[in-house]
Amino acid sequence: MDTLSVEWERRPKSFLPPESPLAFAAPVLAKSKAPLRGEPARSLAARRVLIFASVVALTGFGARQMYNVVKVGGVTTPEWGLLALFVTLFAWVAFSFMSALAGFFTTLFGASVGLAIETSAPLPLLSTRTAMLLPTYNEDPQAVAARWRAMWEAVEASGRGEHFDWFLLSDSTDPDIWIEEEAAFRALRAACPGRIFYRHRADNTARKAGNIAEWVARFGAAYDFMIVLDADSLMSGEAIVRLAHAMELRPEAALIQTAPVVVNARSLFARLQQFAGRVYGPMVIAGNAWWQGPDGNYWGHNAIIRVGAFAEDAALPDLPGRKPFGGHILSHDFIEAAFLRRAGWEIYAAPSLAGSYEEAPPSLIDFAARDRRWCQGNMQHLAVLPARGLRLLSRLHLAVGVGAYLTAPMWFAFLILGLLISLQAAFVRPEYFPKGFSLFPAWPRQDPVLAAYVFAGTMAMLIAPKLMALMLAMCSPGRLALIAGVLAETVLAALVAPAMMVFQSRAVAEILLGRDAGWQVQRRDDGAVPRGEVARKLVVPTLVGVVMALAAYSISVSLLLWMFPVVIGLLLCVPVGLLTSLRMRAPGILATPEDRLVPSVVARAAALAGLAHDPSGTALARLRDDRQLREEHVANIPPRVAGKRGGINVALATARLKLDECDTFADLADWLDGRETRALLGDRDLLMRVLDLD
Repeated sequence: MDTLSVEWERRPKSFLPPESPLAFAAPVLAKSKAPLRGEPARSLAARRVLIFASVVALTGFGARQMYNVVKVGGVTTPEWGLLALFVTLFAWVAFSFMSALAGFFTTLFGASVGLAIETSAPLPLLSTRTAMLLPTYNEDPQAVAARWRAMWEAVEASGRGEHFDWFLLSDSTDPDIWIEEEAAFRALRAACPGRIFYRHRADNTARKAGNIAEWVARFGAAYDFMIVLDADSLMSGEAIVRLAHAMELRPEAALIQTAPVVVNARSLFARLQQFAGRVYGPMVIAGNAWWQGPDGNYWGHNAIIRVGAFAEDAALPDLPGRKPFGGHILSHDFIEAAFLRRAGWEIYAAPSLAGSYEEAPPSLIDFAARDRRWCQGNMQHLAVLPARGLRLLSRLHLAVGVGAYLTAPMWFAFLILGLLISLQAAFVRPEYFPKGFSLFPAWPRQDPVLAAYVFAGTMAMLIAPKLMALMLAMCSPGRLALIAGVLAETVLAALVAPAMMVFQSRAVAEILLGRDAGWQVQRRDDGAVPRGEVARKLVVPTLVGVVMALAAYSISVSLLLWMFPVVIGLLLCVPVGLLTSLRMRAPGILATPEDRLVPSVVARAAALAGLAHDPSGTALARLRDDRQLREEHVANIPPRVAGKRGGINVALATARLKLDECDTFADLADWLDGRETRALLGDRDLLMRVLDLD
C-alpha cells in the first residue's frame, strides 16, 4: 500500500486525501509559441490545403452565382449587404460540407484518423496514476452517484483499478443538495472500497474551469493524468484504461478527446439528438480528425489531460472589461486546448475509441437555455482570437466557436434583408430613367431560375452530409427503419431550426447589450416541461413567424411559398416544442445501436439509479437526525480563513442574528433562507449551536 493510501486509512472520516499542491504558471493571454514536441505527418499540410482550397473554390462559385441573381444593371446597397451575408454563410456551409466529405471517404475506405487506439488487444498494463474528476453543480446526487459507481465498478472489473482515484468535485449552492451529496458519497464509499473522495467548494469562482483548477492546485502533483467528466458523463472501464495507456504511449500529447455518444434519451427531442449524433456524428468527427491531426480541440468532458502540462501551460486569465465579455472565461475548453497547443503539446481526437457516453437536453427549452450559456462563453473567444502566439488552427477552432452562434443572426439578417428588398420592389415605384444620359430605361430584372439553382445548391450541401452518413450506415441491419429515421429526423430538425435561429439571434443581441447568462442548472429529467412554460418561451419565435409570413404574403404568394421552410417552423414552434418534449415509450425508427444492445456501464448506472432512495428532510434536519452524517460534515468543514478587514459574509451575519432571536430549531429552520443555510453549513461553531437547539 502506498503512502497516500496509508494516510487515508488513518483518517477514515476525511472526505479528501492529503494535499499534493501543484502550482499553476502565471496565466498569460499572449506569449510566444513553443516548438512542437512531435513531428507532424507529411500528408497533413496537403490535407489542409485540399480542404481549404475546396472551400474557397466552392465559395467563389456560389458568390459569383449569387451576384448574377441580385445584379439589376448595378447592385444596390441593400443587395451588396445581402450578397456579403450570403457569401459568409455559404463559406460556412462549404466548410462543413468539405469536412463531412472527408469523413465520408476516410470512413468508407477505413482510413485511420486522429489518434488510433488499439481496441482489439488485451487491456494494457499501466504505470501511471490518473484522477477521475466529476464536477457537479446542483445536480441530482443520487443520479450522479449511480453513474460514478457504475464507472468505478467497470474500472475495478478491468483489473486496473489501483491506478485510478475518484473525485466528486461539488460546486453546488443548494444546501439540501450539498448534504445529500455527502450522504450519497458516504454510501458510495461504503459500497466501493477504493480511493474515492468528495470536495465541496464554498466559493465557486470561475465555475467549472475554476473547479478543475482548484483541484489541480491542491492535489495535482500526485497524478500524471486527469480524466474530466460532466455530471451526465459515462465511460466504460475499457475506454478509461485504454485512454490512460494512450497517454502513456504519447509523451508529446497533453490531451486526448473521446467522441461521446448520446444515451438514455427519453423525450422525442433528446431522441432526435441521440439519433443524429449516432448516425452523422462519427463521419463528421472522422473528417475533422483527418485534417486536424495533432491540432485537435477539447470539448470540456470525457477527455484525458496531462496534469503537469495543464498546470504549466493552460492557466486561464481573466478577460478585461465587464461581463458578459470580460471576467472569468466560461467556454474554457477551446482556450485551454489552444494554450496547450501554443506550448507545443499535441491535442488529439480519438474517434475510434468506443465506450464514451453523455446525455442530451430533454426539450427545446432546455437546449436553448444551455445554448444561451454556451453562446456567451463562445463570444468571449473574440477577445482571445488576436492573442499573440496562438497557432493557426487554434484560432480557427475559436473562430468556429464564435461562428456557431454568429451565423444564426446572420441567417436571420439575410432573411429580413431579402424581405425588405422584396417589399421595396413591390411597393416602391422603380425609377426607370435615372439621372444622367441613358438611351434605354433601367428595367428592374432578376433571374428567378438562377436564384432557384443557387438555393437548390445551398440546400444540397446542407443535406449532403446526412445522405453520406446514411450511405455509410446502410451496411447495418434495419435499412428501412434507418431511412425512415433519417427522414423523420430531417423533417423535425428543419422545424426546430428556425426557432433556434431566433433564440441564438436573441442571445447574441443580449450579450452585445451586456446581459449576463448566469449559471443555470441543467434539467436532466424526461423533458416534461409545463405547457405554459413552453408557450411563454416560444412566443417570440412564433410572433417572428407571423410577421415574416404576413410580409411575404403581402408581396406575393410565391414568395411566401419560397420562405415556407422557415415560416412554418416558426409558426409551429409551440406545438413542435410540446410534441418533442413528450416522453417516448420506445425509440421506434429513431433507435440507435446503444438501444438494441445497451452498453454494460449504461445499464448498470440505470439499475443503480433505480435503486436510489428519495432524500427526505432539509439539510439542517438531516444533520440533526443523522449523527454520523453530522460528525463527518463538521469534521470536513475547512477552517475559517480570516478575510480582509471590512469584508462581511452577509448571509452568515443574518443567520447569526436570526439564531439569536430563535429559541427552537423548528422556528429557525423555517426562518432561514437558502443562502443563510448554506453559510451555516460552512461555519463549524455556528452550525453546532443551531443543531443543539431544542
